[in-house]
Amino acid sequence: MVFKRRKPRSYGQIATELIYPRGGWRRAGAYVWHRVSRLPDQPHRIGRGVAAGVFVSFTPIFGFHFLGGAAVAWLIRGNILAALLATFVGNPVTIPFIAVGSLTLGHWLLGIDGAIRPGQIFREFERAFGELWHNVQAIFGPAEAHWGHLSDFARHTMLPYAIGGTILGVAAGMLAHYLTVPVIRAYHAQRARRMAKRIERLRNLPVTSAETPAPPPPRTHRGSDDQ
Repeated sequence: MVFKRRKPRSYGQIATELIYPRGGWRRAGAYVWHRVSRLPDQPHRIGRGVAAGVFVSFTPIFGFHFLGGAAVAWLIRGNILAALLATFVGNPVTIPFIAVGSLTLGHWLLGIDGAIRPGQIFREFERAFGELWHNVQAIFGPAEAHWGHLSDFARHTMLPYAIGGTILGVAAGMLAHYLTVPVIRAYHAQRARRMAKRIERLRNLPVTSAETPAPPPPRTHRGSDDQ
């Protein structure tokens, strides 16, 4: 293959680049914005797609943000590719802050007390997924299913996170939409002006001698001697 790597990346390199991209998060963010701004769609549809991706990034459906962003973008008639790119908002750097903020708001609204730390939140998710996987295996084996931790996880973690994340996600998505649309419109207008100037410059180019058709050879008239 023409674009295949000469030396394939190891699993360690892939995992490392998921946490910290090769060019850094700033460069990765600039690349995402560059792709969003060049999408061939109307600005308001791109803005809706960005809003959908940002909103889903605040929800606790880890591992399904792409599918969730595409579904929300389809429902609100936004650009699906913009939604997929906008889920970049939920990255390993921002997820701890999003999780703490969403869970704190959800606990406050539901009247649940308790300290909230990023490590504690992720351990709760890890234990819940572990118990869920154990229960799936118990269906096909002799092991006994346990639902105690999942029930506690749903009440004290999943539900508050979903409530708080939905509220924060709606606010962040609306803000992203109203910031994205005018910027995309300005970018499209600037791009159209550059294209118009380029076309005008090509039209005003002088015609070269190679492009000028050669005059026809002079016609000779036979004299009376040739008759």
